[in-house]
Amino acid sequence: MIRFTNVHMTYAGGNEALKNINLHIAQGAMAFVSGRSGAGKSTLLRLIALIDRHTRGQIIINGQNLERVRDQRIPLFRRNIGFMFQDHRLLVDRTVFDNVALPLVIAGYRYQDVRKRVQAALDKVGLLHKANSNPVALSGGEQQRVGVARAVVHRPALLLADEPTGNLDPALSWDTMKLFEQFNQVGVTVLIASHDLDLIKRMHKRIITLRQGRLLTNAADIGQS
Repeated sequence: MIRFTNVHMTYAGGNEALKNINLHIAQGAMAFVSGRSGAGKSTLLRLIALIDRHTRGQIIINGQNLERVRDQRIPLFRRNIGFMFQDHRLLVDRTVFDNVALPLVIAGYRYQDVRKRVQAALDKVGLLHKANSNPVALSGGEQQRVGVARAVVHRPALLLADEPTGNLDPALSWDTMKLFEQFNQVGVTVLIASHDLDLIKRMHKRIITLRQGRLLTNAADIGQS
């Protein structure tokens, strides 16, 4: 599903965010990318989603060489990826329903299909009763779950989450991680960037560790390989 071979990423100004990354994550796996702030966790996820393009090396996602994905084909490529940001990025001038529906609307789904998928996604995260609410009326944990619903509403094969529990208390953080695990259990490949090592160790999944852009651990630290 995900394969990095000798991947480097250098941003404008010479900041080398990733250095010679070699990594393989199998289809259907769930894994965590750990490391301190600035270690390269977010960069790694952004390269997978083609938000940024790597400088050197090769990245293969679900059999596709990302160097061969032209800019105009990126939206099509992303239809198989769900991406969740730490800060939710919800639109405050739209309802919860409309926020979750946005990826489907952009992709051109029929309204009947949009309605069914959004209702199913909100039901999965326990927020179907909040469909007509404004995001600002929700708690931080509820907003996070809206973000999860939006990331999975188009039923992606790969789910990426960048520090999804960074603004949550321990109980809500655990609930969010277990929610990701539920999606993994139905076949979604899940990759989560998190600096909360104590939390992710409790999940008993593979932990990939970055330090200053370099990969320290490419084996299963705990449990799953």
